[in-house]
Amino acid sequence: MLLRLAYLGVSNAFAMLHLLPMTDQDKDAETLALRHQITVLERPDTVLRWHRSLVARRHAASCRRKHPGRPRM
Repeated sequence: MLLRLAYLGVSNAFAMLHLLPMTDQDKDAETLALRHQITVLERPDTVLRWHRSLVARRHAASCRRKHPGRPRM
């Protein structure tokens, strides 16, 4: 746990050093690219969630008993 915390601290420090020489235009371009990546990554999740619910409904409909209620004796 302590090693992971140290690793995150060092990697964040290097990330901050990477941002120092960047111009505002470079930072804006990187922000725009990251927002686009987030948007793209959110889209397949929506499609997969829709597909999972479709399969679940189809499976539930096919497994449903033909005659609901107590079976005949």
